[in-house]
Amino acid sequence: MAIAIVDYGMGNLHSVSKAVERLGYEVLITSVESEILAADGVILPGVGAFGDAMAQLRESSLDAVVQKVAEGNQPLLGICLGMQLLFSTSEEHGNHEGLGILPGSVVRFAGGAYKVPHMGWNKLEYIEEGSPLFTGLAEGYVYFVHSYHVLPEVKTDLIATTDYGHPVTAIVGRGSVFGMQFHPEKSGELGMNLLRNFLKFTGDSVK
Repeated sequence: MAIAIVDYGMGNLHSVSKAVERLGYEVLITSVESEILAADGVILPGVGAFGDAMAQLRESSLDAVVQKVAEGNQPLLGICLGMQLLFSTSEEHGNHEGLGILPGSVVRFAGGAYKVPHMGWNKLEYIEEGSPLFTGLAEGYVYFVHSYHVLPEVKTDLIATTDYGHPVTAIVGRGSVFGMQFHPEKSGELGMNLLRNFLKFTGDSVK
């Protein structure tokens, strides 16, 4: 089997796929439902605006496919905008409904004492140290680029934060569903190791 990267026309497909391949796993970039549902694990990438991404997902019926992945307990990882799409709503350029896999909202940074977008290296603080994503990993720095951040409704869904004027959601997780606000493939050794731990969680074997 392989790790499926969902291709809905908006995402850092190349950098994510190359990172997964560097870690020794087979990658399938696909928009085909049967291929996504048959994969050992699924990655939902994303770059751009929330509303545009949801429109693309709905137009291709991939919104329902990703929801099936989550309901069927396939390991699912949302990256950057892909993490935000897992939640209920976003206020980015209007009010938009998300995938609703995790309850919560996406809101803009208030700004003021700190610059928007939040861009650069910031340290993770593990909230749920028992998460399989953190196995063998110390807290460290990863690379963020975002103007909006997630406010999860369920406290236990928040498994790592970073500080940017206030605690900011960095990683979420519930069961087999995970999300990273930063780009693990652009976050040095720690980012790659977090991605590696997700891939191990899928049960897929290294090539």
